[in-house]
Amino acid sequence: MDASMLDMRTDPSCANTLETLETPCLVLDADRMENNITRLRTHLDALGVSLRPHLKTAKSVEVARKVMTTPAGPATVSTLKEAEQFAAAGVRDMIYAVGIAPEKLARVAEMRARGIDLMVVADNVEQAEAIAAASKAAGSPIPALIEIDCDGHRSGVPPHDHTRLLQIGEVLAAGAQLRGVMTHAGDSYRGGGPEAQARFAEAERKAVVDCAEVLRAAGLPCPIVSVGSTPTAHHAKDLTGVTEVRAGVFVFFDLVMAGIGICQVDDIALSILATVIGHQREKGWIITDGGWMSLSRDRGTSKQPIDMGFGLVCDVNGKVFNDVIVADVSQEHGIIAVRPGSNGQLPELAVGDRVRILPNHACATAAQHSAYHVVRAASHDVEAVWPRFGGW
Repeated sequence: MDASMLDMRTDPSCANTLETLETPCLVLDADRMENNITRLRTHLDALGVSLRPHLKTAKSVEVARKVMTTPAGPATVSTLKEAEQFAAAGVRDMIYAVGIAPEKLARVAEMRARGIDLMVVADNVEQAEAIAAASKAAGSPIPALIEIDCDGHRSGVPPHDHTRLLQIGEVLAAGAQLRGVMTHAGDSYRGGGPEAQARFAEAERKAVVDCAEVLRAAGLPCPIVSVGSTPTAHHAKDLTGVTEVRAGVFVFFDLVMAGIGICQVDDIALSILATVIGHQREKGWIITDGGWMSLSRDRGTSKQPIDMGFGLVCDVNGKVFNDVIVADVSQEHGIIAVRPGSNGQLPELAVGDRVRILPNHACATAAQHSAYHVVRAASHDVEAVWPRFGGW
């Protein structure tokens, strides 16, 4: 067994069932995770494009090995800490998919000197010039992608701004290495149903494909045309001109993804195991040891048609209590209550009983924990503990 996968039978610090784990803790249903991975891979295979999974949600070597095409990648990361950790585990092909801060380029160059094909991202001339300068200092070109803003969400070059696109491309091609273009359809998280998601996916595709054509027409290289968001990855109907798809949260899913129709609640692979520690019966509350330190403060469903509070409550087997949510949290306390305005009923739970709480945002909730406790379906047996890491 891999040294990073703790064996429950021999490590006395690890419990081996959901009844004996210290709570709160992070539980991963491996069957759901594997089904989620297969679902997206099957869809993308039919469209003829490769998957470059985003590992920012997982931050775990074991999960990465489940979702990557090969042990060497390709992969996407959002921090250099992720790049370094995955490189140490044998991943060799990565995109650092956040606009590069110039002072981080020395770390990038050092990783590349060790044989890691790490690409960076730029959306302005100043970044491009910094990448070129770092390439010269390292004596080796640093490859970069130009970020395209397909929907006005956050950052990137507007697809119609050909002047800026070509300026960045020329600086990178001359002083570093221009690898291509990438984008992220942030508007897809607004939901809108399958038809709207298909439109977001096509807008995402068209933005980068058009920019790739502009670069090539100017004699600049553009081998990579990369798109990426979990909603559009599942709803794309045509990816002509695209070379790869980046997506991350699809591995686990969460209540935000369920709320916009990308998955079902029963597809969510992550949960927080918490213990009932008290009641406020006159208020209709059940108190657990699962506060915001374990769930996070993310309220991503608050603007959706159904507000899930700080998480949707299930029994220890993972069966949902209808309309029962974590209504409020403090640092180490969670308040379970019936969703206001619903017809739900508070379950009969005694002090010491255990519940599983589905997260609003898998990335934010997982970030509160140092390990996944791996189970399968309704089994209470913890078959492994997979470490995860944080930091930048």
